[in-house]
Amino acid sequence: MAAVAEGLETESAAVEDAARDAADAVDAGLGVPPLLAGNRLSLDLYPRGCHRLLHLCAQQVPQLLEVEFLQLSSHEDPWLLEATLARLPWSLPRLRSLVLKGGQRRNALGACLQGSLTTLPASLSGLTHLAHLDLSFNSLETLPACVPQMCGLSALLLSHNCLSELPEALGALPALTFLAITHNRLETLPTALWSLSTLQRLDLSENLLDTLPPEIGGLSSLAELNLASNQLQSLPTSLAGLRSLRLLVLHSNLLASVPASLARLPLLTRLDLRDNQLRDVPPELLDAPFVRLQGNPLGRAPPAPHSPPGTPVVPEMPRLLLTSDVDSFPVTPQGCSVTLACGVRLQFPAGATATPVTIRYRLWLPEPRLVPLGPHDSLLSGVLELQPHGVAFLQEVGLWLLFVPPRARRCREVVVRTLSDNSWSDLETHLEEEAPKRLWARCQVPHFSWFLVVSRPVSNTCLVPPEGTLLCSSGHPGVKVTFPPGATEEPRHVHMQVVHVGSRGLPALLEEPEAAASPLLCLTQSGPPSFLQPVTVQLPLPPGITGLSLDRSRLHLLYRAPPAAAWDDITAQVALELTHLYARFQVTRFSWSVLPLASSVPPHPPVCTACLTPQLPRYWLWYTTATCVGGLARKAWERLRLHRVNLIALQRRRDPEQVLLQCLPRNKVDATLRRLLERYRGPEPSDTVDMFEGEKFFAAFEGGIDVDAGRPDCVEGRLRFVFYSHLRNVKEVYVTTALDRKAQAVRGQVSFYRGEVPEEVPEEAEAARQKKGMDTLWMATLPIKLPRLRGSEGPGHGASLSLAPLNLGDAETGFLTQSNLLTVAGRLGPDWPAVALHLGMPYRELQRIRHEFRDDLDGQIRHMLFSWAERQAGRPGAVGLLVQALEQSDRQDVAEEVQAILELGRRKYQEGIQRTSLAPGDLGPPGPSALQSPEPAQA
Repeated sequence: MAAVAEGLETESAAVEDAARDAADAVDAGLGVPPLLAGNRLSLDLYPRGCHRLLHLCAQQVPQLLEVEFLQLSSHEDPWLLEATLARLPWSLPRLRSLVLKGGQRRNALGACLQGSLTTLPASLSGLTHLAHLDLSFNSLETLPACVPQMCGLSALLLSHNCLSELPEALGALPALTFLAITHNRLETLPTALWSLSTLQRLDLSENLLDTLPPEIGGLSSLAELNLASNQLQSLPTSLAGLRSLRLLVLHSNLLASVPASLARLPLLTRLDLRDNQLRDVPPELLDAPFVRLQGNPLGRAPPAPHSPPGTPVVPEMPRLLLTSDVDSFPVTPQGCSVTLACGVRLQFPAGATATPVTIRYRLWLPEPRLVPLGPHDSLLSGVLELQPHGVAFLQEVGLWLLFVPPRARRCREVVVRTLSDNSWSDLETHLEEEAPKRLWARCQVPHFSWFLVVSRPVSNTCLVPPEGTLLCSSGHPGVKVTFPPGATEEPRHVHMQVVHVGSRGLPALLEEPEAAASPLLCLTQSGPPSFLQPVTVQLPLPPGITGLSLDRSRLHLLYRAPPAAAWDDITAQVALELTHLYARFQVTRFSWSVLPLASSVPPHPPVCTACLTPQLPRYWLWYTTATCVGGLARKAWERLRLHRVNLIALQRRRDPEQVLLQCLPRNKVDATLRRLLERYRGPEPSDTVDMFEGEKFFAAFEGGIDVDAGRPDCVEGRLRFVFYSHLRNVKEVYVTTALDRKAQAVRGQVSFYRGEVPEEVPEEAEAARQKKGMDTLWMATLPIKLPRLRGSEGPGHGASLSLAPLNLGDAETGFLTQSNLLTVAGRLGPDWPAVALHLGMPYRELQRIRHEFRDDLDGQIRHMLFSWAERQAGRPGAVGLLVQALEQSDRQDVAEEVQAILELGRRKYQEGIQRTSLAPGDLGPPGPSALQSPEPAQA
């Protein structure tokens, strides 16, 4: 007892010291914003939330006694976090919900970082009213002992931790209705778990479970059970006893059979069995509308017989979860499952490689020369490069890519595109939905190269034998191509794409109310260019037109064969046969062969010199009174490929030198501005302009305002953008001016100019856009104002401060010069104490700096940063420590700028080595693709 009392006294003293330090820090200038909102206290998005909470406790704020909901980030010092939590039972006695999770911070690739929480203080069991506990995205390896003692818990979330087992004491939570333990390392489950008769939702996905005990049938109240992405090989028949079950998710396991009794669960509305090893399914489940079976080898022959007794057991496939600082991983013949920091997943089956191999990956920002898009394609993801290129695997490797859900899905499909056999091709792709707006594109790859996700018009393919066949469009059932017997001597492949044409904008575009057009048909085929017998093509009549009432003089069949830009009216050259709904005609030639895009796999990112989709002949049926239909069709076809967008330029309210530039589809402008205007201010968006998918444009600051600091995407003072309709076309930069801001504010502007358009856009397409002013490349100009400096805010203030010349880093990893550090110092503002603490600076030194420069904020920041830099001079890893401290202080914007400066310095260093012939012999002089290759996404 004496030892226990001594421990409690020590803990109490530590808490009091922490509270006293927090109060001193707050009094010294940290400040406490009005965080309390009724019975809620949200500190998870504020830096140093523990200090703020300890300060509130030390001040004995009476509102704390009413708090029922607390959110706190676990990205804090572990000792301080534990000391803060120990105060909760006394300071927040009515607490009902405690959210103590990581994930608020992200690495350079956008992946959530786990918090530092590894345990909980025993005193938390005194929270008698606690009903909701969220410990997700932390570093828990065992369940804290106080959790099973919280008898009032109804919801417990432990996802994204490092748990390998659960205690039997978990069964002592009689009120638990929701338990989520996803993305952990669980191999077995405690038997006491199955005695939780009140449990309604159980999520155990993304673990290592290989069996389920029969006792699972004891969960009489269970309505939702998620066991996806485990290693289950069979299911107990007791699952049929879960009479309340509505949702059962079992996809991505190793199931070879399922009990037929699952079909008799009375309330079951969804049974997800995708991506298992099911070769045969009970008829009751095979015909049930609520069962999903995609990705199973149904009907296929069973594998080879098992090895005879005595054969060594194959070890379990390892799982790897890479962090953002790791860009390679080993793969052995045993196989493995890998999740990259960017969210990409790979599955290497056992035997995929005969010898160990090291796999490297890299993310690239999308560029027109790197992204192969057809005339009607849309990019949905960044570009993933997997190395070594061309290494063939003995078994296909599974690849899962995250992508942005496409806005238009009618008659379109999502595919993974890759460079294979010296040309771009589309892989057979399956879609998986993890959450409402979180979609995966899954495919099997035989070797590694570049990969990206695109949305394209639905493509249908058939093999035409000499006996003839019928090719139908799966997106437009009325579009058919009939190949009669004898049309070809040798079998040939024919590809069809049908592009949906919106009927709303066409009459206004043509200034004719009754104008209409059919879907656009694109055809290509392999083999000889002509057919031996006429091929019959069927197109639906334009909307609102029937074969019984139409005026044949207004019906026009148009044809376009690239590279010609004109649409030819071939109505008089074919015999149009009309039915009530369709038009049929015959042709003998529509072949254009598919050409490879490159002669060999390049050492740098592939340069797309041609479009993936070949120059397809196109057929289009029009109904109009116009006589010159070809010109109208060209105008409408260009309009199909244009996107209506607006440009915005906003300045951060607390730091006007920070400017956000973005290009948005017109329908997203209002929602985006509502979200941004809490932190930014600026002019109204630009007028609507038209842009092509993959088109380049530039932003130039004018009127005395310039981009502050060198950036890899800044060319001759212009920021380079590439427009992709489904991706975020946004950049956040810092600006500066050489004009005197002490006398008056500087009023400048940012102008947007067109750059290069995709190669597949015809030259005359420029005329389809609205010209503005005297410069056809100019799109918009928006004002930028840098306010007048007051007091000591000027950049010239403190010029007398002596700063010793220094360089952080080295030539290969990149330097930060004195000028760069001054730029960083000018960005930090009131956030500098948080950065200093994450850099390892003690409190006493912070207080001394505040005292010496108590009337000069810029002096405080510069003194802190340069005194730290002088101590770090010559030490490896100093620049990385600074970037990490900025990210931990929620200043991702400054961290990204520092990384961009380092990347630019590294690139210039390598180019300097190559120019002076100091580079290794295998590097050689950089070719055009090397000099113009896009920067990696990590930069």
